[in-house]
Order: sequence, then structure tokens, then C-alpha cells
Amino acid sequence: MSVPAITFSDDQAEAWDAVSVVLRQAGIDLADELLQPPQTDDSAVMAVIGKAGSGKTMLLARLYRALAEAGVDIVSGDWEGKKRPNRRTLAILAPTNKAASVLRARGVPATTIHRILYTPVYDPEYERVAEWLAGQGDRPEIEGLTDLALDRAAASYQAHTSIPAALAAAGLRGSDFITGWKRREDPLDIGFVDESSMLDEKQFEDLKEIFPTLLLFGDPAQLPPVQSSGGMVFETLPAPFVRTLSRIHRQDADNPILDLAHALADPMIDFYHFERMVADAAERDDRVVMAQRVESDLMARSPVLVWTNKTRIRLIHAFRAAYDAPADSLLEGEPLICDGIELPMKHRKKRLDLEARGLIKGAQVIYLGPGKRPGFSRLHLIGALDPQMSAASIVKIEHEGDEEPFIPFAAKMGATFLHGAAVTIHKAQGSQWDTVQVFAPDIEMASRMGRVEAGQPLWKRLAYVAITRAERQLRWVVRNRLAKPENPVLRVDDLVAAPAPLVLQPDEAG
Repeated sequence: MSVPAITFSDDQAEAWDAVSVVLRQAGIDLADELLQPPQTDDSAVMAVIGKAGSGKTMLLARLYRALAEAGVDIVSGDWEGKKRPNRRTLAILAPTNKAASVLRARGVPATTIHRILYTPVYDPEYERVAEWLAGQGDRPEIEGLTDLALDRAAASYQAHTSIPAALAAAGLRGSDFITGWKRREDPLDIGFVDESSMLDEKQFEDLKEIFPTLLLFGDPAQLPPVQSSGGMVFETLPAPFVRTLSRIHRQDADNPILDLAHALADPMIDFYHFERMVADAAERDDRVVMAQRVESDLMARSPVLVWTNKTRIRLIHAFRAAYDAPADSLLEGEPLICDGIELPMKHRKKRLDLEARGLIKGAQVIYLGPGKRPGFSRLHLIGALDPQMSAASIVKIEHEGDEEPFIPFAAKMGATFLHGAAVTIHKAQGSQWDTVQVFAPDIEMASRMGRVEAGQPLWKRLAYVAITRAERQLRWVVRNRLAKPENPVLRVDDLVAAPAPLVLQPDEAG
């Protein structure tokens, strides 16, 4: 593939040089494409931080390509193959499947942190297929797997470089070829972590155990993890190991969404001034809309972003009412958010299976209907390479106040879910959607309260995170109203199991 040359900004060039020094100490010389043993036993952690549009994602993508061209093996977490002597490895990670899928859509083979912490154990027969697909073995002959099925697997692997997706294309399910999961025992060499503002201290420590060289990419203007002590992990690093990107790149200079995001840094702008800026942008560009109501048609795949749980719950009930959802069951196509997994230690293998596939707290799924066993649900996991699954489920639809949540159905134990038609801005971090609806009355309320977080008015941090979730269009909802859906039936026919192909976009400046 021919990739256009890229001219780095000064701050990107400085970050590239600083990262190159760290990689050289780890035995990887990008300039000469030379791999050697590490020059030191010391571990190294570096961060490249910057606001939306500053070029973090472009730099990450270029570093990945340079390492791959130098001969570094890219570890996806799906299957690692035979260990080669003196090989060097790179894994590109994100906290959630949705965040990883944003990178994959930009040509970067990202996986989740859980998928690297826990690796799959393959059935030996199907491991022969994986070795063949990866160019490490001969074409196998397996009873029940036709030549046509193997050809489909090979074509899928060429398009997506995913072993599970390739085996799925051959007509196999994950449970056919993955017999279990194990905690990673052998360390890897280099880890890139995107959306590192979402990392908590425990995840950070786990990653440092696996990667002697760790590079964090993050946005300091986002909200810190809810369970953190108040800061982001890269804020603890010494100054020489933090590189800040500040230049907004030329290809984003006419992006009104990013213009609004960066305007929030002006201390003279209050909420009402900012909302006038949104209105002005909406008059000039259809990528920004001053919306008089929430569009229910968008909520099934792109949740409304709110500040408070009270607003979230109200909008969820309005959404269900708009689709005439029954009080005692879910409709196919209703969105859900995983709130954790409730399984005892004796079911640890099943927990690892679900978590490694991306069903972790905060994961977004679409309900596809009841499973074959009582309490089970068929689900589509948004952003996953292998998205179709069935899981024991406990679904809770919350009510305002102290009233107990309504549970349309539940297994005795399993994955717990909340409704996902509206989510808090905190939980939206790491995700992006084509169109994002931001419930502005909530942000106005935060501005009136005058709360400050890390030296910044809370409403500005909320607004920044919310509007930078939009890839194409921002809808700034100014009134507490919900539009009836144009289509009274929720869709599921557009949810396909095949992953989207990787398309390298070298000019991306995210």
C-alpha cells in the first residue's frame, strides 16, 4: 500500500525523537530498522498527551507502522503463534472494545487490555488452522472443515488479520476452537495504550508488569476515572517522560466540533457565551446542530450524553415509551451497557471468557433476543471483532429516587446490564459515534453549581468530553423534549458479525 508522506509539526517531531530514544534503549532502532537485545534492564514509561485534534492518533499509527517495518511482531491477543528466537513484540491497547474499534477503523490493529492480560487456549486441531493462516504451517486437512470453508477463512484473514474472525468466516464459533483462557505468563516488549486517561492505578500496574516499555497516549482535558484518586496515571510521570502535543493540524482547521472543544480552554468563556458559539457554528456548518429535542431514532446506537443519573433515567424511560416497549421484557434492538459480571470464583473460566471477549464494565451491547436457556440473552457487542455472543444476563432498568430497579428478566448470576439509550459523559469516554447528542440543560446545571475539578470548571470538562465524542455531527440539545421515532421498530438487521476492514488513514490527526 502506498502511504503519502507526512510532515510532522514541531511538537510531533520532538515527541517522535523522544520516543525513538526510549525504543533504542529497548533495542529497537527506528532510523536503521534494526532490532537488538534491550540495552538496559530498566523499565520505561512515557506519555504523549494532547487535546483532540493534536495528532496523537496519527503519531501512534506512524510509530506502529515504523515498528512493524522494522520487524517487530504485532501481538493482537487473538493468537500469538510459535515463539521465534530473538523476536520483539508490540501490542496496541485500549481500555474498551469501542475505543479499540476506533483505532482499528484508522488502520491500527488495536485490542483491549483484558485481551492481552488473558490469552486464549486453542484446541490443538484448530491451532493448525491458525498456524496456516499466519504463514507458520501447511494447509491443514480437518474433518468437517471443507476446502471452501478454509478458503473463506484465508480470505477473511487477508482482509482483517484476525484469527477468530477468520475461523468465524469458516463457520466456527469461538467455543469451537477456544477451550479456555489463561493469565499471560510471559511478558511482551512494547505496549502502546490509547485513551490512557481512562486507566486506573490497578490497570496501570498490571500493564507495567507485562511491558518493560510502555507508551501512553491520552487527553489531559478529559475526566479522570471515577474510581481513581482524582488524577490520571500519566500525571505521575516525571516531566522529561511526558510530551505534549498542542498544534491543531491543518486537516482539522475547518472542523467546527474541534473549534468548539478548544474554545473551552478560554477562561473568559462562560456557559452562555459558549452556547452562543454553538449556535453560531450551527448557522455556518451542518456538522453542528442546535437541536430543540432529543432524536429517539439515534438513541439505540448513539446514546444521549448527560451529566446526572436523574436525567439519564428519565431519558431512558422516555425512549422505551417512544417505542412502546413492554414493561416486563426488552425489545430486540434495545441498547444496554454492561455494569459488571457477577460470577463466583468457581466460574472464573467463564468470567475470563466474557471479559476477554470485551464484555467488561462499560461495554455497549445491543439486545438481540432471549437465548436458548432461561436467563440467557443473545447480544451484539459493539466494537468487537467477534461481536455475537450469548450470556447469562441480569438486566436492570432503573427508576428515579430510591425505588428498586425493574428487572425484566434475570439469570441467577452472570453479566449485569443497565439500559444504554442514555449514558453519563463519564462512561462515554473512549467511545466515539458518527452523531452525538449532548443534553445541554445538564451542562448548564453544572455551570450554575460552579463546581471546579483539577482547576477547570466542571461544566467545561463535561462539555469537552461530550462534544469530542462526535466524529461527524454534534447535536447540542437545548430543550427537555424527545421526538417520536420515524421508524417505530428498532433495527437489528444491520448488525453483522464480520469485522470492518482496516483502512489506514495516515493523515488522521486525532
